[in-house]
Amino acid sequence: MTAAARATIFDLDDTLLDTQHLWPQVCAAFAARHGHRWRSEDTLALHGDGAWASYVAALCADAVTPEEVIEACTGAMTGEVDAGHVRALPGAVDLVLEAARHGLIGIATASPRRFVHAALDRLGLAARLHTVVCVEDVTRAKPAPDAYVRAAYELGVQPSDCLAVEDSPSGIRSAVTAGMRVLAIPRNGTELPAHIAHLTTAQARSAVHALPTLTCMLTPDIAARAGGQGLPS
Repeated sequence: MTAAARATIFDLDDTLLDTQHLWPQVCAAFAARHGHRWRSEDTLALHGDGAWASYVAALCADAVTPEEVIEACTGAMTGEVDAGHVRALPGAVDLVLEAARHGLIGIATASPRRFVHAALDRLGLAARLHTVVCVEDVTRAKPAPDAYVRAAYELGVQPSDCLAVEDSPSGIRSAVTAGMRVLAIPRNGTELPAHIAHLTTAQARSAVHALPTLTCMLTPDIAARAGGQGLPS
């Protein structure tokens, strides 16, 4: 890296929000009402997949539409927000505040707008953001690059001048395809597959550990000195 990013675009679920168990729970409850017994592989399939509603609809033998899945599950997740069950991951708010010190910030997520804005309002982050791109705002969800491309456009910044912060292989592919550098924070500190790991610019074990790396990537002098020499993680 030879120059600092001018904008930072964050994924939301499992990057900033601790929703690792909540989305599978509400999707499992929905599927159960339509005769499907949830499996561990269903939980894995949801991670970072922008087509999650179509996946859940298929589990229900297509007795429901993806739109019905989105409506029901978004309502359930918004209820979790209202109940105070949706929280920021440790260190996540600090990452957003640090990014805001250095430039523009946005969100690019595969989650529905109703849930996204409820969660951001609850955490007090909404006023800090310059753009929020949700699943309704793009034709193709992650791993397609559309969400990140649109976020950069709305920020008025070239994708190559943006830093994406992501947790999932799907999201990483999305950001890289859009032309962005990526700071990866794999969920629960898990190891990324080799073919995904090599796409990232830097990695960190958690949002707490990611803070100094984020600062380096957003600070011109440090970023220039770090070019090709690695970054703290």
